[in-house]
Amino acid sequence: MREDYEITIIGRQTIDAQTDEIQVDTLGDYTERGGAKYISYTEYADEAPYNGQLKVLKIENEDTVTMLTPGTPTRLVLEKGKRHKCLYDTGAGVLYLGVSTQSLKHDLSAAGGELCIRYTLDIDTQLSSSNEICVRLRKRDLFNK
Repeated sequence: MREDYEITIIGRQTIDAQTDEIQVDTLGDYTERGGAKYISYTEYADEAPYNGQLKVLKIENEDTVTMLTPGTPTRLVLEKGKRHKCLYDTGAGVLYLGVSTQSLKHDLSAAGGELCIRYTLDIDTQLSSSNEICVRLRKRDLFNK
């Protein structure tokens, strides 16, 4: 994977009126193939900082994004105005989650841009959390670094 883009991911999760926010700054790639746009990056866990896991966001159209972790069954489909049943690998096992997307906006191009999604997760139709994720891309200036 090339690392031609600076990527900032801001995630907010609300559970029982308690909101937590995380921010991840990393390097990754952006490509366009077959009418879809792809953002890929490596995510590192605090407990295993040298053992990264590839993450891919596939933007299929104006209303659908699929979050993938290659090599695992994780596949979250976020489609504006719809609920999907999805697999999520926790590392300790696989969960079936309901994913309902309230809003999805992006202005991505080879120059960079932003993708923002608001969605809820449910387990057996019981609300688990409300979530928001914003992914910002910026093309790196590789010649002036």
